[in-house]
Amino acid sequence: MKLISWNVNGLRAIHKKGDWNNFLKLSSDIFCLQETKANSHQLPEEVVNSKGYFSYFSSSEIKKGYSGVATYSKTEPLEVKYGFGEKRFDEEGRFLETHFEKFILINVYFPNGGGGPERLQYKFDFYDAFLVYIEKLRKKGKSIIFCGDVNTAHEEIDLARPKNNEKNTGFLPEERAWIDEVVNAGYVDTFRYFYPHKIDAYSYWDIKTRARDRNVGWRIDYFFVSPDLVSQLKSASILDNVYGSDHCPVAIEVE
Repeated sequence: MKLISWNVNGLRAIHKKGDWNNFLKLSSDIFCLQETKANSHQLPEEVVNSKGYFSYFSSSEIKKGYSGVATYSKTEPLEVKYGFGEKRFDEEGRFLETHFEKFILINVYFPNGGGGPERLQYKFDFYDAFLVYIEKLRKKGKSIIFCGDVNTAHEEIDLARPKNNEKNTGFLPEERAWIDEVVNAGYVDTFRYFYPHKIDAYSYWDIKTRARDRNVGWRIDYFFVSPDLVSQLKSASILDNVYGSDHCPVAIEVE
C-alpha cells in the first residue's frame, strides 16, 4: 500500500495550474493533503470526487482560505473523525483521522508558530494535545500512522542552514524537543529509518527567494508510524520532482 502526503499550499491553485491530474498519476492508495485553503463546496467537482477515491475534507471554521486538510483513499475507511476533541484546535481544520483494518491514519497540518508569541504557544499546545491523543489510541491497542506538515525540522541534517535558523520558528529548541518526545515515545520517522544520514533531502523551500532552485530547504513533512508497524515498512521517499507548491510530497509504502 502506498501513502502520499503533500502540503499543497492551496488546492484550488493546484487544480488551476494543471498540477492536480499529474499528481493523481502517482497512483497512491491514499493521498493526504494539507493547507488546502478551501471548503469542499469551493472546489471543482473533479477534485471533490476524484474517480476511484473516497474523499474527506476538514476546513477552517474561523477564516476563509486558511489551513484545511483532505484525505483521499481508494478503500473506504471504517470510520472518519474530523478533530481530536479540542475546539480551539479543531476549528482551524487541521486534523483528519481515518480508520482502516490494519491502522489508524491521521492527516495533520500542524501550526507553524509564526505571527507572535500567542501563535507559538498555540503550536506548542497543539503539539502536546496531539501527542496525548495518539498515545491514548495506542493504549487501546491501535496501530498509528500520522503524516503531514509538522512545521519543524528535527535535526541539523534536516535543513540547509541550521545555524542561521536556531532562533527562528521551525527550528527552535523547544519545537525540536517535541519531535524528540515523539521519537522517545516509540514513533518512527520513516524517512530517517531508511536514510539516517542522507543530506540535502528537503520537502519545503521558500518561494520568494527561489530557494528550491538552490535546494536551500527544510524537511518538515513527515510520515511517523507506531513501533508495531515498522516491520511492515517497505520504503520511504521524498518526491522532490513533483511541483506545484512550496512543498513537495513525501511517501511511504507499507505491506
